[in-house]
Formats: sequence, C-alpha cells, structure tokens
Amino acid sequence: MELPLTTIAALTAVAFVAGLVDAIGGGGGLLTVPALFTAGIPDQFILGTNKGSAVFGSGAALARYAKAGLIHGPRFKWLFIAGFTGSLIGAFFALLLDPKLFRPLVLVLLVVAGVVVAFVRPNAILENRPEPPRATLKAIGIALAIGTYDGFFGPGTGTFLIIAFVMILELGLQQATANAKVVNFASNLAAVAIFVWKGLVIWKVSVPMALGQLLGGLAGAQLAVKGGDRLVRRVVLGVVLALVARLGYDLFA
Repeated sequence: MELPLTTIAALTAVAFVAGLVDAIGGGGGLLTVPALFTAGIPDQFILGTNKGSAVFGSGAALARYAKAGLIHGPRFKWLFIAGFTGSLIGAFFALLLDPKLFRPLVLVLLVVAGVVVAFVRPNAILENRPEPPRATLKAIGIALAIGTYDGFFGPGTGTFLIIAFVMILELGLQQATANAKVVNFASNLAAVAIFVWKGLVIWKVSVPMALGQLLGGLAGAQLAVKGGDRLVRRVVLGVVLALVARLGYDLFA
C-alpha cells in the first residue's frame, strides 16, 4: 500500500517518541499501534509492522545499557533464550487466537502494577539488593512468561518486565530496566521472524519507523543511564497509568 510522505513522517516521529519512552519505562507500543491504526494500515499488518520497527528501538536501548555496564553478564544468554522462545510461542498463538480475550486480564495486571510502582517504599525499589535464592531460574521464568505475552499481544511488556525484576529479583529500577531490554529485544526479534515468515510486515512503513525507534531508543537509554532510578520510576508510573487508561477505554468503549 502507498501512504503519503507526510503520514510516514508523522509515524516516524511517533516511533521516535515511542522508542524514547520504551527505553526508559516500556509501553512504546501504546503510541505506535494506535498510530498505525489511525494511518489506515490493514489490521492484519499492524502487529507485524510495529514489531518490525520496535526491534530496532529495543536493540539500540540494549546496546546503550550494555555499554553502561548495567546488564547482568552471566544471566544475559538465559534471558535472551527464554524471551526469544516465549515470544515464538506467543506469536504462533497470536496467529490462531483473538488477542482481545486477554484484555480484561491485562487491565487488572496493569492496575496492580500501577499500585506497586506508586506505593512501594522507595528504598525497596531504588536499591539493588543481594540476589534471592535461585535468581537465574526465576529470571528465566519471568522472561519466558512475559516473552510469550509479548509475542501474543504486547502492550506493557517492558513495564511488566521491569516490575517483575524489581519485585521478584529485587533489582533497582535502573538495572531492572536494563535487563528487561534483553528480554524485550529477544521477544521482538522472535516475533518479527514469525511475522516476516507470514508476510505481515509492511516494510515501506516499518523501515522509517525503525529509524525513529532506533534514535529514540538510544536517547531514552541515555536519559535513563544519566537520570538513574528516580527518572525510571516516574516514567514507569506514567506509562502504567497511560496503559490502564488506554486498555480500559478499549475494553469498555
């Protein structure tokens, strides 16, 4: 399909902002998916085209976090493998099932997440603590479960990962965000592979948006590295509230 250059430019601008926000607190899909709908992209190409650009944003953010030394080296490969495998499973199911069936559950989970971020004591989420028992095994379980969700549906994936790493692995928010990008990049990569295989990516739209996501991901990760946990906490809370509002509207409209 052909889109006016002004529309592609607008989508690229949205992708930049989405990449920036996603690199800090997750939730970039909240911006890009509605934008693709508004631009008139056929429904069956929305998720694939979105993932085709999102993988560049998450990859750029991951590279910046790795450079800053915020990625847990020994756990990297397990997070990547689990996130990739889970997303493959989820993407296959997405081709068979209606993702709207999961929206009520997602809304409840996001409300819980918002309460956690808003009311948990700051020193419980801003400081890294000694690793809990079987930390790597727990990290693999988180990556597999949320990676499956990302391949199947997606909104809030980065936010869910951050909060799970904070509450279960007792990481500080900055390090949790960095490790979440390992899973997010892997799950995006797997989903892209499935959607490309099925021919469900519109590259004329996805490539310009990928550039926007890449630049936004780099900028967002840089802000998170410099701004620390307090900036991440504010952005995560804002994203959670926005996701709750958006999914609540979709559910009850």
